[in-house]
Amino acid sequence: MGKLLIVSRAEDLKEYRKLAVEYDVGFEVNDFFDPEVLEDTKEIDRLIEFYHTAGLPVYSTMHGAFFDIAVFSQDPRIREISEFRMEQSMKIAVRLGVRGIVFHTNTSPVLSGKAYDQRAVEMTSNYLKCLLKRYPDTDIYLENMFDTDPDILRAISEKLCVYENYGVCFDYAHAGISGTAIDVWVEALAPYIRHIHINDNDLKRDQHLAVGDGQIDWKRFMEYKQRYFEDCSILIETTLPEDQRRSLEYLERNFSGVVRRR
Repeated sequence: MGKLLIVSRAEDLKEYRKLAVEYDVGFEVNDFFDPEVLEDTKEIDRLIEFYHTAGLPVYSTMHGAFFDIAVFSQDPRIREISEFRMEQSMKIAVRLGVRGIVFHTNTSPVLSGKAYDQRAVEMTSNYLKCLLKRYPDTDIYLENMFDTDPDILRAISEKLCVYENYGVCFDYAHAGISGTAIDVWVEALAPYIRHIHINDNDLKRDQHLAVGDGQIDWKRFMEYKQRYFEDCSILIETTLPEDQRRSLEYLERNFSGVVRRR
C-alpha cells in the first residue's frame, strides 16, 4: 500500500511531527509555493535550514509554485516568470531532499478550445520534459486543478509517461466538483497516477475539509484505490493539524489497513 502524507508548514511543525510519529505519515511541504517566500532568498534559506534541522520524514514531497503559473501562455513574459518559478521550485526540492514535487496544469476551462488546449498540452509537455531531464532524481507530479475533464492532463501524460520520474497527482476532490463523472477521471488517468490528494467538500466547492466532514463518498474512493492505485502515495490535503487528525481517525475507523499507527 502507498504511503500516507500530511501537509506541513514550518510554523506548526511541532504539531505535524506529533502526527507523523503517531501515524507513520510523511509530509508534503507547503511553505514554498508562496510568491512572497519565493521572492525572499533569505527566507528560502531559513526554511530549508529549519527543515533540515527538524528532519523530514522519509518519503516526503513538496508543493511547487502554482499561483498564476502558465508555461503555455501566449505572453512571453508570463512564460518566462512561470518557467523561472518552476525551476526555482525544483532547486528547492533538491535542497530539501524530498522525493517529489507537485505542480498544477493551471489551464482555464473558460478559455478552453482546440487551439488553447493544444497549446497547453504542447508547451506544458515541452517544458516539463526539460525539468524531468535536468532533475532525474526528483519525481514531478502534475495535478488537475481547474480542469473540468481529464483530457488535457491525459494528453500531457501520454507524452511524458516515458520518463520514470513523471506521474499524475490526482486531486480527487477537484475531480469531484469538475462536472465530469468521477469514473471518467479515474479510468482516463489511472495508468499515470502516482500521487493522490484527498480532502472533503460539499461536491460544489473546493473546501479542503477534513476527510469525512463533507459529502464525498469515501467507500467509492477506496474501491477505486484498491482497483487502480493501491501503491500510490496519498496526501491528506488539509492544513490544520486537528483536521488532519480527524481525517486520519476517520480513515482508521472506517477502512481497515489504510492508516498505520506506530
